[in-house]
Amino acid sequence: MWALFIWVSLLLITITHWVYSWRNPKCRGKLPPGSMGFPLLGETIQFFKPNPTSDIPPFIKQRVKKHGPIFKTNLVGRPVIVSTDPDLSFFVFQQEGRCFQSWYPDTFTNIFGKKNVGSLHGFMYKYLKSMVLTLFGYDGLKKMLPQVELTANKRLELWSNQESVELKDATASMIFDLTAKKLISHDPDKSSENLRANFVAFIRGLISFPFNIPGTAYHKCLKGRENAMKMLRNMLQERRKKPRKNPSDFFDYVIEEIQKEGTILTEEIALDLMFVLLFASFETTSLALTLAIKFLSDDPEVLKRLTEEHETILRNREDAESGLTWEEYKSMTYTFQQFINETARLANIVPAIFRKALIDIKYKDYTIPAGWAVMVCPPAVHLNPDKYEDPLVFNPSRWEESKSNNASKHFMAFGGGMRFCVGTDFTKLQMAVFLHSLVTKYRWEEIKGGNILRTPGLQFPNGYHVKLHKKVA
Repeated sequence: MWALFIWVSLLLITITHWVYSWRNPKCRGKLPPGSMGFPLLGETIQFFKPNPTSDIPPFIKQRVKKHGPIFKTNLVGRPVIVSTDPDLSFFVFQQEGRCFQSWYPDTFTNIFGKKNVGSLHGFMYKYLKSMVLTLFGYDGLKKMLPQVELTANKRLELWSNQESVELKDATASMIFDLTAKKLISHDPDKSSENLRANFVAFIRGLISFPFNIPGTAYHKCLKGRENAMKMLRNMLQERRKKPRKNPSDFFDYVIEEIQKEGTILTEEIALDLMFVLLFASFETTSLALTLAIKFLSDDPEVLKRLTEEHETILRNREDAESGLTWEEYKSMTYTFQQFINETARLANIVPAIFRKALIDIKYKDYTIPAGWAVMVCPPAVHLNPDKYEDPLVFNPSRWEESKSNNASKHFMAFGGGMRFCVGTDFTKLQMAVFLHSLVTKYRWEEIKGGNILRTPGLQFPNGYHVKLHKKVA
């Protein structure tokens, strides 16, 4: 009896000590305030709750109100410092490779691949970045401009003959087909397999609890990735067996790199890179475009000003029917500096960016311990009323005097530091060219408003239907 009592007492003491240690992690300094939540789970359940508003996620907003702009928590079993402080967030980006390195939870790594570009560091990351810039750099985009415009014109013509168009899905299809053609020469009309369908299944389960059980969203997500990777692997192997005489896409370039003597590029890294590029290009840009058109529908004055800029381009041409030139594209100052910036600020396409502390870091009164994750929260920066007056209001004019076109302490829609998104200019190119074709040739009416469901990882503007009408010359 006494032995049982002693064992039960020891068990209770052990559990109590474990819970106390969980809630009060050790630190050589002072941790930011906050709660570590329940053992093992932390505050993961609260973090993953969808946000049906355009505001800062409730998980973040409630804790900032209680603890301040920097607080600690625990997500998926990992201690995390959350930053809504612009100065700390900017510091984290600038210290990449010295004090911090890119990091994402294991669930993300399993989904995107252990060798995905977000998980690689140092020379390997810089090497892959330089590879991607051969496609999305200045010269690549300049060559791509006519094809982007042709694709936009064809899709708009097709949609104008339909009763209505669900914009998110329609723009995603357009952008995916264009990107897949540039990357791997994929033609959905000639392929027996639907590559995009696998990515759709992947996206729907991307932000979900990691229960890999048949029927769960996470299981479907992994199956979508598995199927897409199988298709990409088969394409790569077929190309390697039968190389093309005239290389014309990114796959050709990748194969050349793999076959070089002493190369550091492996097939696994190359395939993970392709997967991430396909995902990021179409999902993020289609989301931003859908929200942009929604904003234009709700604000006639902004639509008028945007239309005037693009119609001026047509009036200044000798031949109004000729395609966009690079000089015309670069002249779209209102489109880039105000309209797209404001769309990106409110869209918050990447609501959370993760890094890991490599050493103990002192910041103000706090210590960020080595090994802890740091989560930068762009929505909290972009919707800060101290920086942006009426932050939830779509107001492109707020950017008239601003020089923050890419990355700053108060604008991090495309990340920052050495990991600033290499696809930023490609995204802007697609958005600007599509908007040019849309506002100069069509008008539209909203058929169904749809809804925006935001999660810590993605947001889904579903069900937004419009009817396109050709403008009368």
